[in-house]
Amino acid sequence: MTPPTVPTKVKVKLGANNYGKADVRFFKVFRDAPRHEIKDVWVRVAMEGDFEAAHVSGDNTDLLATDTVRNTIYGLAVDGFTGSVEDYGKTLIRHFVSQGPKVARATAYFTEHQWQRLTVDGQEHDHSFVRQMPKHTAVVEGDGQTFTVTSGIDELYVLKTTQSGWEGYLMEQFTTLPETNDRILATVVTAKWEYAVPDCDYDAVWGRVYQTILDTFTDHYSPSVQNTLYRMGEAILTLCPEISRVHFSFPNRHHIRYNTERHGIENPNTVFHADAEPYGQIEGWVERA
Repeated sequence: MTPPTVPTKVKVKLGANNYGKADVRFFKVFRDAPRHEIKDVWVRVAMEGDFEAAHVSGDNTDLLATDTVRNTIYGLAVDGFTGSVEDYGKTLIRHFVSQGPKVARATAYFTEHQWQRLTVDGQEHDHSFVRQMPKHTAVVEGDGQTFTVTSGIDELYVLKTTQSGWEGYLMEQFTTLPETNDRILATVVTAKWEYAVPDCDYDAVWGRVYQTILDTFTDHYSPSVQNTLYRMGEAILTLCPEISRVHFSFPNRHHIRYNTERHGIENPNTVFHADAEPYGQIEGWVERA
């Protein structure tokens, strides 16, 4: 029997790489007053640096264990997490760059779940909350000295039952959609923005962006999702000088009037099929001119 041929190994080199800990979930209660505040956060930390020896020859000298990364996220949260996730990201990156001999830079990814204080007998409760859908997202990158921060909003589901349409578009061979000036507009807002300043009150800016998105969604007739995207970006950049540009991703969650007439029942534009897929996808940046 002819022995199997052993292929000659090709020459390779290590490309861009990182390692760290993902899906670290911590919950912090601020108990320094009778009226408690809470933060509900998921974190991922990815470190970059001189990790070639670990990949090529299995030499782990001077590498931080990913278990250490997890413990650090919890440990530093006791005294080091006092405000926004963006500021905490800077704290984490400074720590890992200073404590990891082979770490040159790091990135911290955050998803902060929002909680609304319960109201009882017209009064906000001191320590009871209900979880909300929208999420505060953030990405902090840096080398321990300089940082790039991107903040965002995810899973903000908004809908209006009128004051939206879609007309005047190209009609060609495969066009079947009828024009309308009265439709349901529904989307799940995903937004992210970059900063024109090195530091700011990130939580305050997030709250301003969130409210501006809600206000702008309601304040106009929408001839297209594209136009609403542009209007939201314009309003955010007007009210938030800290932001340099903002990106939106809008899936168009179609609500299609259901044909009940085929059953002999008139549908006066009140019953719709909420179509999950396929859906239109509209994305874009709005930037300062």
